[in-house]
Amino acid sequence: QVQLVESGGGLVQTGASLRLSCVASGRTVGDFAVGWFRQAPGKERDFVAAISYTGQSTNYAEAVKGRFTISRDDAKNTVFLQMNSLQPEDTAVYSCAADPWGPGAVRIGNYDYWGQGTQVTVSS
Repeated sequence: QVQLVESGGGLVQTGASLRLSCVASGRTVGDFAVGWFRQAPGKERDFVAAISYTGQSTNYAEAVKGRFTISRDDAKNTVFLQMNSLQPEDTAVYSCAADPWGPGAVRIGNYDYWGQGTQVTVSS
């Protein structure tokens, strides 16, 4: 079992940056691939980014490539999502999820453990 808690969301203007944190407890974050997903109102949950359990491989959705960066700090048992050049279409609830010994997959079904989410709102 692992528990995930996200933080760092907020209300920002177009072009601003935010850094989301996903803190793991109960297990070492290095035992899991961690993915970030987002869900906008009235839409399905979409993949954003993921990092493999080894920390050596990352994966990004096309919509965020070049703007978002996923990273992991093993000492803090935390995975970060640095989001730059935010746009109104990035507005969503962002959730992190863990996949035991996973490759950092795109598919939601790969992930067994989920956080509660943090709201990101980008105003135009």
